[in-house]
Amino acid sequence: MKFTHLFGIGAIALSVTACTTNPITGRSSLQLANNSEILTMSAQEYKTTLSKGKVITGTADAKRVVNVGNRIKNAAERYYQSIGRSADLASYNWEFNLLQSSELNAWCMPGGKVAVYTGILPVTKDDNGLAVVMGHEVSHALAGHGNERISQAMMAQYGGAILGGAISNAQWASVFQKVYPVGSQVALLKYGRSQESEADKMGLYLMSMAGYDPRAAIPFWNRMEGASSGARQPEFLSTHPNPETRISDINKDLPKALEYYKAAGGKI
Repeated sequence: MKFTHLFGIGAIALSVTACTTNPITGRSSLQLANNSEILTMSAQEYKTTLSKGKVITGTADAKRVVNVGNRIKNAAERYYQSIGRSADLASYNWEFNLLQSSELNAWCMPGGKVAVYTGILPVTKDDNGLAVVMGHEVSHALAGHGNERISQAMMAQYGGAILGGAISNAQWASVFQKVYPVGSQVALLKYGRSQESEADKMGLYLMSMAGYDPRAAIPFWNRMEGASSGARQPEFLSTHPNPETRISDINKDLPKALEYYKAAGGKI
């Protein structure tokens, strides 16, 4: 993969104004990277990941992953259309796959490339629990958290040199490869606590818009914590907020989520 256009002069020139506002949470973030290049790389990495793993198809669980994923995708597209931001999702090419693995994990690459591991299904239990997971992971992609992490790494390493245009393509590429390591699973990028919290909130709203009961979120996260107790914490939880903070935040967001759920036909 060539990175010569990933962080070019155009991105540097935009560094002062490249703040992106999340249309669902209202949070602003600095995103300097070229999204089209990130999407291209993500598609390639996703294809490689599927080719090296065992993709489950045709089973009830595999169909559930596709069904829940499509409902969340459709909810996101409807919402973005309603606020005049359909263009944000125009380059997405959604895929939803179930992979055979004992890991308690799920992820979504930029561009809507989603994988759910069979190991997490006993914890999700039902469609509502699965929607909590998939809504959360899709939200990482929609919020541009990968782009944000790359931008944060660049600012931390080079600071004002970025604004002066003194950063070479090789330096941009070096940081990109550290944040999104080529040849490994791009999806395992470690997000920060603020990004995980935003994905919790955004995912809660998206699952509600899709007609899934947001009240399933607290029991799900409690089960995740229970499943990881006494063992090495799974990658899925490695940088997430502590359980007490997460539950407190979800409780604060539930009233609005329930409004979305009721509007989607859910019973309160």
